[in-house]
Amino acid sequence: MDTIVTRFPPSPTGHLHIGGARTALFNWLYARHTGGKFILRLEDTDTERSTEQSATGIIESLKWLGIDWDEGPYYQSQRLDLYNTYIEKLIESGHAYYCTCSAERLKNMRERAIAEGRNPSYDGTCRDRNLPPSKDAVVRFRTPDVGTTVLNDVVKGSIAFDNQEIGDFIIRRSDGMPTYNLAVVVDDIDMGINTIIRGDDHVTNTPRQIMLYQALGSELPVFAHVPMVLGSDRSRLSKRHGAMSVLEYRDMGYLPDGLVNALVRLGWSHGDREYFTKDELIELFSLEHIGKSAGVFDPAKLLAINAEHIKNSPPEKLAPHLLPFLKEKGYNANDDKYLHGVIKTLTLRSKTLREMADKAAFYYEEPLSYDSAATKKFLTPQNLEVLELVAEKLGKLESMAEEPQQKAFKEVMDKTGLKFGKIAQPVRVALTGRTESPGIFETIEALGKQKVMQRLNTAIEMIKKGQ
Repeated sequence: MDTIVTRFPPSPTGHLHIGGARTALFNWLYARHTGGKFILRLEDTDTERSTEQSATGIIESLKWLGIDWDEGPYYQSQRLDLYNTYIEKLIESGHAYYCTCSAERLKNMRERAIAEGRNPSYDGTCRDRNLPPSKDAVVRFRTPDVGTTVLNDVVKGSIAFDNQEIGDFIIRRSDGMPTYNLAVVVDDIDMGINTIIRGDDHVTNTPRQIMLYQALGSELPVFAHVPMVLGSDRSRLSKRHGAMSVLEYRDMGYLPDGLVNALVRLGWSHGDREYFTKDELIELFSLEHIGKSAGVFDPAKLLAINAEHIKNSPPEKLAPHLLPFLKEKGYNANDDKYLHGVIKTLTLRSKTLREMADKAAFYYEEPLSYDSAATKKFLTPQNLEVLELVAEKLGKLESMAEEPQQKAFKEVMDKTGLKFGKIAQPVRVALTGRTESPGIFETIEALGKQKVMQRLNTAIEMIKKGQ
């Protein structure tokens, strides 16, 4: 079997959103699953709307998701000579011709056809006039007069299109720019693309593209048109459904693997499983398991999947993703053993990295800020002896691991006659400034002996001074 070659060809006219990211992911996963190639191509022939900023944002989004490419990025705007070469071949072979019909004439033709209940496609006025190239001429493809063009789609099955309903379509505009259908077919032929996975909004383009493949004598690729992603109300997905651009999800604190996992489940399944690592997706992905019904985007499910990925990720993997959120808050954090220990205490308590950064605040605040209500309730003269005893016992420990801590707390409990909770809560407020935190033993271990002793002594002094 030939090497599978897929591609992702976004138009750089805006951000990369959920639907486009899913298309990129499906193509990338299939290429990686089969040991094939994945090509990135930026379709920027819409010169009015395409921007370098959008192109940069799309590339940044793909890199953050972990979607790499084997070739590219190619830019269609840099390939105009190639498109013109293919257009000349089509003209020479009789499959295309120059057309000089004015916009006014075309408008009148369409309106008359609609009024008479006929197909409003081009009526073929210039078809057999053998016009030469001229300044205002477009180039049209000569569509077969009879018969059907059949799309054999992996997802949608066989779809037949009546050629007479399509009409002679433009492949080069009067400004010299190729149209989408011509450019995409030429690129796919030139780049050896043999598998095209894309949204089913492209189905109506496909018969025109099949005609171009056939006219150029090229073998058809495998087509897989994936149902669109919808919002919860079954309408086209938009921001009102909670959908953001890929980089907005990054900035909200989602993990790339969490978003990838949620994206792939929008139209692909493997049994009833919801959670997949990227390696598992590469191993399992196939075209046969792409669903025929639209995927419904659920922000709550995305959040739950992201929480699972945070929970199952080792601190070493999470640290580089968490650091920007800590830096944003002004904390002097580094990818080191201390941060890994902090993360370990928070993975079960955080659904996003931004939430984790918020919960990590007390680990990095210097000086520590105290919640006034917590201070008033727990940093009191009645708890002074408890804090001094805990400081004494912990200060003698060589290791801040959980087992030595438990022994130290047990000794304080025995001496004071207090239950664990009556001791742990004042200590928690002294160490974190708040009444809620990870478990006291894991918090102490993550903070380390130096910070623990410093904060206990600060709290003791506060009580003594009556602050």
